Amino acid sequence: MTPTEMKTEAISERYADLDKWATEAAVEAMWEGQLAAVAAVRSEISAIAQAADAAAERFLAGGRLIYGGAGTSGRLAVQDGVELGPTYGWPAHRLGYVIAGGMEALVKSAELAEDDSAAARADLGTIDLTRNDVVVGVAASGRTPYTLAVIDAAAEVGALTIGIANNRPSAILDAADIGICAETGAEIVAGSTRMKAGTAQKVVLNLFSTAAMIRCGRVYKGLMVDMVISNDKLRRRAETMIARLAETTPGDAAAALDAARGDIKTGVLCALGASAADAKILLTQSRGVLRDAIAQYAVKAELPSETYDRRIY
Repeated sequence: MTPTEMKTEAISERYADLDKWATEAAVEAMWEGQLAAVAAVRSEISAIAQAADAAAERFLAGGRLIYGGAGTSGRLAVQDGVELGPTYGWPAHRLGYVIAGGMEALVKSAELAEDDSAAARADLGTIDLTRNDVVVGVAASGRTPYTLAVIDAAAEVGALTIGIANNRPSAILDAADIGICAETGAEIVAGSTRMKAGTAQKVVLNLFSTAAMIRCGRVYKGLMVDMVISNDKLRRRAETMIARLAETTPGDAAAALDAARGDIKTGVLCALGASAADAKILLTQSRGVLRDAIAQYAVKAELPSETYDRRIY
């Protein structure tokens, strides 16, 4: 597929005189394009869910999440990854980034680097991939040499590979174990894939990573129970979570959080009556899934089921 055949590189006659339009009309057209970009993700919901389920299996087995890409796509991938720590408590040592031009390319363009397949393999080689790892490659064109090399090299060691693109057919969709394609078509500003294509990529990444975190038990009853408490606001939010989930008073929730040394899941179990030590054992046995840990504690403590059923379910 040549650049002129890629829909994301096409020139739309509708916007040939865009520079003559009134600013408000141009902004409205761009807004419509953003809505269309979000809508383009709808057809890929099943593929995103499949990717999240498959990734969660690897994560629960100890696997890492590795993002790869170049240019705008690479920057969006990194943005998705860095937010998983504070939001879901995803540990930094289980995250990795393979970006064309290195991390400096996040703030400075490195366009030539996207063609360097050898550099991609070398960069990925520093991560020591295993079969439990998950590698997400993002490329609007679906054919960026650097990103394709990341996917190919990851597949060689048996890691789960997920390809995200905005053109079909494309090489990355064929190469990855699971391909996700939000076909956003021609950009209002021809070739500016930071617009519609970038918006669709961000939506796909949001949905994938959030669904994977849910499947890993890092969300319970719609709450971020693995959230990292890094300031007073988040401390108050954590206490509110514990009070709500354990159906206890704010004061008892605060004491439970202290006993748990700031860990929300442990704090919930402490508020329900478990010791901090027992709570940690229960969470380990349940692979960090709070719902399962609460159920195990109810059985272990021989507590009336009607007391805990409403908290679990």
